[in-house]
Order: sequence, then structure tokens, then C-alpha cells
Amino acid sequence: MRLTRICAISLAMATSPAAVFAQGTPTLLRDSFPIGNSDGILCQVQDRSIENKAKKNMFDRSWAVVCRDSARPVGFVYSSRSREQDLLDRIAPFRAEPISCTANDAQASLSGFRHTACHLTAEPVAYSQIVGQQDGVSYVAEGLAAYDSATMLALKSILQDTIADGKIDVASTSVEDPFAFARVQAATLKPDQALAEGYRRNLSGNYAEAAAFFETLQQRTSGMEGEDINPHEYLINRALQKSNLGEFAEADQLFEQARALNDSDPVTERLQRNFEAIHLLNQGQFDAAIERINIPLETALVEHIALTERLQITTPIASRINGSVRTRNLLGFVDETKLSAQERAEIIDAQALQLLGTAERLRGDRAAARNSLISAYNRAIAVRDGRVTSIARLRAQTLAELSLLAEADGSMTEAEQLLRDGLDLLSIQYPETRAVNGAKARLAAFLLRRGKDTEARRLYGEVVDSSLGKRSAISGMANQLAPYFRLLAADETATDQFFKASQILVRPGVAETQAVLSRELSGGTDEAARLFRQSTNLARNIERLRMRFAALGKIEQTASVAGQTQDLASEIEALEKSQQFTQVRLSEFPQYRVVGDRFLSLDELRATMQPNEAYMRMAIIGGDIFMFYTDQSAAKIYRVPLDEAGLDSKVDTIRASISVFENGRNVTYPFDIKAARSLYSDLFAPVSDRIAGKKHLIFEPDGAMLRLPINLLVADDASVARYLARIEAPDSDDFDFAGVNWLGRDLDISTAVSARAFADARRAPQSSASHQYLGLGRNQPVFGSTKVAAVRGGEQNDDGTCQWPLSQWNSPISDSELREARSLVGAENSELITGAAFTDTGILSKDDINDYRILHFATHGLVTAPSPSCPAKPALVTSFGNNGSDGLLAFDEIFDLKLDADIIILSACDTAGKASIQVTREAGVSSGGGTALDGLVRSFIGAGGRSVLASHWPAPDAFRATERLINGLFSDGRGHSITEALRLSQLDLMNDPVTSHPFYWAGFALIGDGARTFLPGAANVATKSAPQ
Repeated sequence: MRLTRICAISLAMATSPAAVFAQGTPTLLRDSFPIGNSDGILCQVQDRSIENKAKKNMFDRSWAVVCRDSARPVGFVYSSRSREQDLLDRIAPFRAEPISCTANDAQASLSGFRHTACHLTAEPVAYSQIVGQQDGVSYVAEGLAAYDSATMLALKSILQDTIADGKIDVASTSVEDPFAFARVQAATLKPDQALAEGYRRNLSGNYAEAAAFFETLQQRTSGMEGEDINPHEYLINRALQKSNLGEFAEADQLFEQARALNDSDPVTERLQRNFEAIHLLNQGQFDAAIERINIPLETALVEHIALTERLQITTPIASRINGSVRTRNLLGFVDETKLSAQERAEIIDAQALQLLGTAERLRGDRAAARNSLISAYNRAIAVRDGRVTSIARLRAQTLAELSLLAEADGSMTEAEQLLRDGLDLLSIQYPETRAVNGAKARLAAFLLRRGKDTEARRLYGEVVDSSLGKRSAISGMANQLAPYFRLLAADETATDQFFKASQILVRPGVAETQAVLSRELSGGTDEAARLFRQSTNLARNIERLRMRFAALGKIEQTASVAGQTQDLASEIEALEKSQQFTQVRLSEFPQYRVVGDRFLSLDELRATMQPNEAYMRMAIIGGDIFMFYTDQSAAKIYRVPLDEAGLDSKVDTIRASISVFENGRNVTYPFDIKAARSLYSDLFAPVSDRIAGKKHLIFEPDGAMLRLPINLLVADDASVARYLARIEAPDSDDFDFAGVNWLGRDLDISTAVSARAFADARRAPQSSASHQYLGLGRNQPVFGSTKVAAVRGGEQNDDGTCQWPLSQWNSPISDSELREARSLVGAENSELITGAAFTDTGILSKDDINDYRILHFATHGLVTAPSPSCPAKPALVTSFGNNGSDGLLAFDEIFDLKLDADIIILSACDTAGKASIQVTREAGVSSGGGTALDGLVRSFIGAGGRSVLASHWPAPDAFRATERLINGLFSDGRGHSITEALRLSQLDLMNDPVTSHPFYWAGFALIGDGARTFLPGAANVATKSAPQ
């Protein structure tokens, strides 16, 4: 009976005036609000009334307009009950840059307002002023003229007291990047406002944005005091966000840092306890979570526990229950009266009961779970008669938990109604957000289980449409979406739908970098591309300096440190100004004001493909694995008979037979040909007949397949049988795999990081470089004696520090590979940089490095990290130079190279590996990190490389394998595509018994458009085949 009463209450509250008020809050009562529709870029209007230096009395207001890609506000709006000229006079002294205006005013698009054309006094940058009155209030809206559409939308929204619709037509250098935009907003708001916005993002399900707010808050307030600054709170919130995004290792580190602070704050102590418990729940450690909650607290305060469902921070906790006057309005009460201690305790107890109920359900104790959840719901809505509207997420979560219990008991009608009630609550409070998408996906999954496919498909379609083009769009609801992919995979007519839906699964990282490069290359002129690159580099440098600024705030504040801090602040300000002016100039190029489509249709993908090509995409969701195949005329979806854990196991088995690090050295074992055949059958058997008729396969991997090239999979049973029979002979060589029918024997293979990235790379113009080849390698040793390296990788550092041992530089890679490549290309069109000239500083300062279409590095690759406790910061070994050289061309430095290359060849170890998330952020890159291809591959694409040839394991020098492979690429490459030239070179090693093990020939993969011609000229008509 109590469940029925809860349903009735939830429906009544879903349509309460308080709930409606919370969503429709007038713009004049908001700390910030968004402007701009999907046809243009998005901006945010931030209330700056408290710190308004031009304020004369309490009725004066001001707002700042912050837009994506601009590190500083682009416009301001002021209102006052004084005369217009008086308001203008008070604004003038506080402008960041003085302005000069013409005497002629023009009619603005708003009735009663006039537009004045101005410019910055010290810069040739146009500036605008829109001045007028409404209802006895004077308004001044002003800012950079390139952003007039944003400033005008802000003014209209303020005048109407509701968000005005319209397009913001300015240049953008980025693809959809809410994380970076959130960082800009957090950096320009006062700390308490930024904290409020972080929590609001979280409540609406925008978890990556929330993480950006908390991370930026922690950085910018390091060492600050006052203004309700609490670094501990920011740190644990960052940790929770990382946990709920699945970045558990980084979350562990952040929680550990927070524990070291031990600030004796009773609120943050409880927050950390709760968030660590949620972190354990996210990893499926239910007993450990309950144990963590039950650890006695050191500080006395009423018990309170926050429960989230993968990152959902409830507002009462988010506002720090005992919040200041400036933050207590986050609770969203109907009135502004602060909750009493008893009311706060009731809400916290309700959250505690919800946490217990969830844990009890997960452990199988349904009766206890039901009691806890019903009590949680009733206690939550009892406070202020349910008028605490910001606990909508808490209520919706509780209803979802009760629905699962009802379904388990066979009460299907009740279970469905509970889910619909929760969806109604969130749709009113947080429309068109990830929170609503999660509730829709949960209801759709239930409906599928009940056989109600039509409505389920409609709901899932709405989730997909809402999520396309948004980063981390499915955080926390992957399991609820898996049934939709299973449904589509079973429907032969759903190929278009499946392909569209699969694009919400694209992971952030190298795909975004490739999209930005494609946007840069679309500029059409050298000046446009130069400005584009300048803006992105400035934005990255600003992020780097902010990281350094934050680090200075964590050390003892001596006079020297204070001086460094001031210098950094000035440098950041100068870079922000330069970046903003660059954006203004970039707006002169209309092509950069075009916003790309949110997804690529199947027809659009096919239009970029050639008749002899096939595209295959692996998609892993909720542990299930799906394969999507398409060529120009046909498509197929199927579910792989492996789950994600099974795929990991098989890939680990195969990798372990290729190269493992044991007892201080890399060891190779006989290749596990049976596992390679089995994995081929799992992944490709349903389309093997279609692949056989193609010349080029573009493969988009996911999960474990990001670290295994598919060319080494075995395409037939006969190859396995022949090998197993041959090694039975007494004198057989179990490393001889000559004659095996590898997938890559007759098929050119390239790797795509997303369908959009492939299509963009295919449409990108060829390099305009005037020289063909630049070879770089053979670093100068640092000791008197040298040794020959067996592989092109790094040595582990035994002392546990994060510095590579100097001995690493004492085994340089021979430059014979480079010299041979140069002779094959032609010395008159090439250049070699080796020995003492091959320095990191020399490469970074080489002015004409963009004049080579092929860059070829043959050196050691340092990817894994000097010791296990260090972050992975990929780098290539160089000689030591002058002026701060460290003998490494590092991940962050590579981004700063200005390349115009069709292909980058990384003839070194593990160059397809990852960069850690920490190192990625330190490089000024706001997304990705932590997965394969996000390291050197990403940095060289970011530098301007259209495609990258990278290795998945140590590049072997035994039997001159790597040298033969790369030189074969050049000897076979004239007139051939990149992937065909690579395959022809690999064939020589496949057919040679001593190098037929995949360790020697299969490690290199091409990321990018493999159909491009490698070297111009006539093709070599000679063919290669397996030995008889």
C-alpha cells in the first residue's frame, strides 16, 4: 500500500508550481544562463552584479558574456536606473581596454536602442556599443564587434527576462567540447558562483562539465583564502567525477590527495566518506562501500550521507548543507529561508536510507531494500511539504530503485509507473539533459523486457538524437542502452539506425584532435590556417600556464614564489588577450563560422568510400560487443559471441605470445596461432566472404582491439592445421609461420578512430609541402661507449623516479634505415637530421618543418613510463641540445610543431600507446588520455599529420626486421597507397621463415586515410606471394 501512496505523491510533485518554477527561473534571477542555438556556437551569460565596479547602488546590475574558444569575456551588459550617459561614464574607467567611438550612431535591431561603432584604442579591433532604455532602466551592451550576435542575444534575454533564441555567428576552432567551454566559464566566474555552476551541471547530468568546473576551481584557488574557498571540497568533487566517468585510477589518486589535507572540516569529512563509498559502488564493491560508510567520523556533526547513481551529487550535499549565505540559494527552495538543522538532517537521513536501500538490493535483500527506499522517499518529501525542488534527482533515483524491486517481484504495472513518474520529475526539472536521457533509457530498457518494442524504440531514438555530437553523452547509462543495440543488431533493416546510434559511443581523444585538424585544413587559405593554428596553440599554452600557476599555489609562499606567481598571472593575461584577438580575426573567414553536423549518415560515409573498400566498426556497450560492416552498397550488423571480458582475455593471450617484458628484457614466444584464428572467427566470420572481395579494410576498433592490429588474425583453419602439423617434426622451428593466411596478407588495412574522423581525413587536402622526405634519428650518445639496441624502446628505471636513466641515450638506433629511405625517395628532395643535430630544441625551432610531406623518426620511443608509479608521458629520444634541452621530443612539445605532412612514420617502440590523463591535461589538452592511440599518435595528428604509422609493441631490430619493413615501404611505395605499400613490405617478412612471426612484421598500424598515395610516380608492377 505504501508503494501506491509514493506513486501518487511523485506524480503530484512532478507538476508542482515549485518544480515548474525551478526550471523556468527568470534570467534576472539566475547566476548564469546559456544563449545560442545549435546552428551556431554556444555562449554563457554570467551575473557579475556583486563585483560590478561601475555599480552606484543596489539596483545596478551587470553581466558578462563568455563564449567557447575565447579565454576572456567577449561582451558585457549593464543596467542602471540612472541616465544612459551617467552609466557610460561609470563604465569607462573599468574597461580592460580603452575604446574610441565614432560620433555617428545607428539604429540597433532593438527598438529604442542605438548602435555605436567603436574600436580598441591600442589595437585595430572593432568594438560595439548598444545603448538604450526600457521601463525607466538604462542599458549598455558592449563588446568585441565580432561577437555582436552574442552580445545582442544576451541583451534581449535580459530585457525579456527569459532566454532569447538565436544563432551566434562567430568563428570556432573546436568541435563539440563542453569540457573546455566549462573551464572557460569556471575561470571567469567568482569561486562561489563557479562552485554553484559545477553542482548545477552535475544535477542536470552534465558530468564532464561538472568535472571541469571543480578542476578549474581547484587550480585557480590554490593558495587563496576567503571567499568560501575550500580546496578539499573541490578535490573530492573532482575525484567523484573521475570515478563516475570510469577513470578509477585517477579518482584513487585524487581521494588520496584529499585525505592528506585533513582540514578537520565536518562537512568535507562526510563528503569524502560518502564520495569514496560511491567510488566503491561504481566499481561494484558493494560490501566495501558499506564498510567505508560505517567508519567512525572524527568530527562531530549530524550524520549525513550523499548517494549518487554514477556521479549524481544531490543538491543539499552539493551546497555543503551548512553553506554560506552566497551558496545556500543552490538548494532551490520556494523561498530563500535557510533550512533548519533538523530539516537538513531529515534530507541527509533520507539520502543515507537510499544508499542503504541500493546496497541491500544489489546484495539481494529485496525486503530490506524496499523498507529503506520507501522510508527514504517519504522522509525526503516530508521536508517543507516536498517544496525542496532540487531533490528531484534523489526522488527519481529512489523511484528507479523501487521499480527494480517491483519488477523482481512480478509487479510490472507498478514498476512501469514508478519509472514514468521518475521521468516526469526529471523532464520538468532538467529538460533535454543527460539526466532525462538516463531516465528515458531506463524506461525504454524496461519496455523492451516487456515486449513493448515500439515505444522503447521511440524513447531510445530520442536519447540518441539528444546525445549525438556531445562528449561522454552516455556516462552512467551504458547498461540501459545495450538492449537497444541488441535490438538493432537483430534487425536486418536497422543498419542506418545502428550506425547513427554507434556515433554516441565515440570516445574523446584522438578522434577530436583529428576533427580539429580537419577543421583547420578546411580553411582554404594559408592565412586562415595560420590563424586557426595560432588560436588553438594559444589556448593550449594558456591551459599549461594555468597548471603551473596552480602548482605554485601548493608550495610555500616565499617572496620568490610570489614573484613567479605574479609573472605567470601577467603572462596568462597576455596570452588570453592574444588568443581572443586571434579569434576575432578568425571570424573574417566564414568557413570557420560553420558548425559541423552532429553525426555522419551512412550514405555520407559511403560517399567517401571507394568501390573496393569496406568499413568495419566495433562497438562495445554494457559488456556486449557488436560489429558493423558496410561497403558502398551493403551493410550488416551482428553481435560477437564474446563479451568484453572474453575479448580482453583473448587479446592478452595473443599479446603475451608476441612481446612481454620479463626479467628486464622483452621476450617473444611462439605465436598463439589458435587464439588468433579463434578471434578472427569471433569478429569477422559473418562477413569473411564480403571482406574477401575487397582490397582495403578500414577498421574502427574499440576496447582491447585498440591495442592489437587485426592484420595478424588468421583467416582460415587450414593455416592452423599446417602449422601444428609442421611443428610436430623433430627439427621443426615453432617460430616459422611462413605461408599462414593472415588477414593482412591480401588485404590492405588501416585504422580509423571514428567514422567522422575517417570521412574528414578522406576529404582533407593533400599536403602542399614542396619536399618529400625528412628523416630524423640516431641520437648522440651521452657516454663514451655505446651499445646496439635490440628494440627501440625504453629501459625501466630501478630507482622508482619519473626520470629516464641516462643509459637510455647510450644505445642509439642506427640511421641506416633513414639513409636507405632517403636514397629511395631521392636525395635532392629529402633531408636527414641525425647525430648531434638531432635535438629536441632543433626540431622545435626548425622553421621549414612544414615543408616535408613525409616525416620519418627512427629512434627510441619512451611510452610506458620510467617506473610503474609514474604517469605515461610519451616521448621520442633525441640528442641533447642547448637552452633547456632534455633530449626528449615529448607529447606536449609535439603538439606545438607546425606540420603539413601526409604521413608521420614513428619507427620506434609502442608508439601507438597512450598518454596518461594527467600528462594530457598538463599538455593543455582538455579531453581524452589513458587509452591506446591517445599518446604520440594524437600529438602528431594535432601537429598537422594527416596519418600516422605507429607501432603496437617494441620495434625489433633483430634480423633487421624494422629496417627492412620501413625501407620496403619506400621501395614498394611509389605509385601505391600507403596501406598497400605497407602490406607489400610486410609480405617480404611474412614469407621469410626467420621473420614470419607477427612480432617482426605486424606491429605497425596506419591511423588515418590509408588510400592516399605514399610516393608519387609509377607503381612497381612486381607482385609478391607466399612461398611454395
